[in-house]
Amino acid sequence: MVTTQPAPWRRSAVLAALMLAAFTFNTAENLPVGLLELISRGLRVSVPAVGYLVTGYGVTVAVASLPLAHITRAMPRRHVLTGLLAALIVSSLVAASATSYWVLLAARLLTALAQALFWAVMGPTAVGLFRPEVRGRVVGALSVAGSLALVLGVPAGSWLGQRSDWPVPLAALAGLGLISLVTIAVLLPTSRPEEGHAAYGTHPGARRFGTVLTAGALSATGAFAGFTYIVKFLGDVSGFSQSTVSVLLVAFGVACLAGVSITGALLDRIPHHTLTTAIATQAVGMLGLYAAGADPVAAVVFLVLMGGALGPVFMATQNEMLRCAPGRTDLALAANSGVYNAGIAAGAALGALALPLAGVRGTFLMGGLLTTGACAVLLVERLLPAAQATRAATRPQSHRSSRGTARR
Repeated sequence: MVTTQPAPWRRSAVLAALMLAAFTFNTAENLPVGLLELISRGLRVSVPAVGYLVTGYGVTVAVASLPLAHITRAMPRRHVLTGLLAALIVSSLVAASATSYWVLLAARLLTALAQALFWAVMGPTAVGLFRPEVRGRVVGALSVAGSLALVLGVPAGSWLGQRSDWPVPLAALAGLGLISLVTIAVLLPTSRPEEGHAAYGTHPGARRFGTVLTAGALSATGAFAGFTYIVKFLGDVSGFSQSTVSVLLVAFGVACLAGVSITGALLDRIPHHTLTTAIATQAVGMLGLYAAGADPVAAVVFLVLMGGALGPVFMATQNEMLRCAPGRTDLALAANSGVYNAGIAAGAALGALALPLAGVRGTFLMGGLLTTGACAVLLVERLLPAAQATRAATRPQSHRSSRGTARR
């Protein structure tokens, strides 16, 4: 059977809708950070309790990604994505109308469940619409949209909340989700998820799969062991004022966006080197902050280096999942997202343990060493004798030769 590809303008519109959805989900995940005090006063709860809205969100994504991807593995992606966006809209409206902390927490967890599956199915759906030769650029576009949440989405939501009230930016997320939902429901073909060329890895291998998961987990743990306490570091160690720290956080976000944009152009050309370079850059940035962060100029340089690597690391691991997945790529992406989010939670916890023992500089030393460990994992895999790629036993031959007919 021959696959009927959507017209170019429809493919571009669906990609734009997925980018908007990625931006919206990432903004929803991190928005409470910018609304901490407003939510605290509005619901009469402590600031740490509001912080748990972010922690609970990340843990839910880590735990639920792979089980949800397995449960929905046979469902057409148009149906899955519209369902996830509907959950985002409903949960955002419930959160905006919440009058108690527990209702807000429940709404946040529903959004987290939707995001846990969204990151697993978004990549194969998007790259499956385009030629295999440009999949790195498609992954790059999605990652740029996600990174914009920290550079644009959270600051804009914080600004809107300050000038109205905290429920307003949460309700605005529902409007963005509705735009994505309508576009995807109307323009994305209904095809079986295993029919697209992105349903299986292009170079499947269990060893590479395990290596990327391990390196990604170590780098995420290392990054957030230090980054969780970056404000304290820049104030206490580097000596910056609070207003300057705010500007530096914006610079960090811009560096992250720039790193993702540059990496997206390289993924199709040097995918293996891209991941190694991103993790190595993160290690240099963190260890540089530990060693020379007391000097303001050096602190800015190494902060930008760390920011320029943080986004590309996750982006490069996602791209590797599309290459080396030993089975379905949606399950591999779900595993990668779950492991990465677990690394974020573990890093924040390890940093909290190190903080009273070694000070805030010690959290960056720990983070840099963990990230260096991720580099070592990738290096060891390169030095081992090349093994024949392991292909999933469940991958039917017919799926390699044909993709079926897309249905509306």
